[in-house]
Amino acid sequence: MNITTAQVEDIPKLCILLETLFLQESEFAPNRKIQSEGLLRIISDASIGDIIVAKDLSTIFGMVNLLYTASTALGARVGIIEDMIVSPEVRGSGLGSKLVEYCIELAKQKGCKRITLLTDSDNYGAHRFYQNHGFERSSMVVFRKIIQ
Repeated sequence: MNITTAQVEDIPKLCILLETLFLQESEFAPNRKIQSEGLLRIISDASIGDIIVAKDLSTIFGMVNLLYTASTALGARVGIIEDMIVSPEVRGSGLGSKLVEYCIELAKQKGCKRITLLTDSDNYGAHRFYQNHGFERSSMVVFRKIIQ
């Protein structure tokens, strides 16, 4: 299994993974056209972020997005993890841990001083997973406004 950054030709396979993810998340719904546009924006502009994938030949078994922004509180670049998903057939194999560890190392290389992520409030398995990788629950509360 090779952990690397996604390429444009990976987008259709990434959309399949995102469909799996968005069917289990309460706030999102699969839409391949929209997801393809978002993936293309990230892949085409390294200043936005990196999409990290776990591949074996032509099959993609997992992905995680590391997006970049700047923090005034830290005076530095920070990362945001989004769209962490491992195919159901390989869950429990350690692949998710490899993706997150790669993501953390890449964030360090890119000068990030913090990584933030969100999970569904009732996804206790994800909470344990991230805590096992050194993430701590924040006292911050997420609010969203969709702008049409």
